[in-house]
Amino acid sequence: MLMRRTSRAFFFPSIACAALAIAPSAELAQAPASVNNPSSQAPSAAGQNPSPMVEHTRTHPRLTKVSPPGEHYPLPLGTLFVPQGLRPNRPATLLFFFHGADWLPELAASHQHQMAVVRIQAGAGSGSYVQLFKDPARFLSLIPAAESASHLHFTQIALGGWSAGCGAIRQILLDPASYDRINRVLCIDGVHTGYTNGAPGPGESDLDASNLQTWLRFGQDAMAGKKRLIITHSEIFPGTFASTTETADWLLREWQLTPHAVVRFGPMGTQMLSRVSSGGLTVIGFAGNSAPDHVDELQSLPEYLHWLEKTK
Repeated sequence: MLMRRTSRAFFFPSIACAALAIAPSAELAQAPASVNNPSSQAPSAAGQNPSPMVEHTRTHPRLTKVSPPGEHYPLPLGTLFVPQGLRPNRPATLLFFFHGADWLPELAASHQHQMAVVRIQAGAGSGSYVQLFKDPARFLSLIPAAESASHLHFTQIALGGWSAGCGAIRQILLDPASYDRINRVLCIDGVHTGYTNGAPGPGESDLDASNLQTWLRFGQDAMAGKKRLIITHSEIFPGTFASTTETADWLLREWQLTPHAVVRFGPMGTQMLSRVSSGGLTVIGFAGNSAPDHVDELQSLPEYLHWLEKTK
């Protein structure tokens, strides 16, 4: 079991293709930047290897783009959406969601109980999201800003991200004060890291564990009932950095958990392959190694948030 710790921070591109209407513009991979000198400009690195597979067995249904009724409030970073019917005198959850279409987090939040959402888009690659929260105080300042704008009090704080957006989650959780404030986290097919030797294999690849320590700790707290964490992963193999399946396998070994093979459909017609839960932690693997499969998981956001809400 790999125990190596390094001081390198890796930024990863989004898997989604620009041609998909739901996905943001195409994103380029970014080379590792030194933690000791984060302002240094690293040279360009090759993006992920494109998937050679195209399958037509399973359809890829898409949600209808709609604007649910509610109020929008501009914040210093992002936009707060408060769905119609959210009661100000009841406990409420504030979700920060990173990456993906603007309308989808709003639609998903409107289907939940007492949930508002701040949607934040940063553009290309996980590095863009990391840079947003280099100042630890920035995230925490958004909570009172949202409460002041909406005249609501949020008793639960949740983070959600798809693909490159998970880079924002990891950066926020590095700050102890922010970590303590956050109750629940949803990572949709976006937990990546690098390979210790710069390439996969042969056989079981050695992963750079430095980018996985925050997920490891949050998962341990979830298992103990202190937090709630859901991680999903697909079969997409980027080739130039570790896949979400590889990082999930590494984390499960560290948590001493064994995933259970399952054969059943998930939300939006996805095919679930594995699932394991312990306390407030859930890790789910889905079939598919192409861009439409990646976007399927984003489109499943309303159901994923329902899962996240099941355990407070």
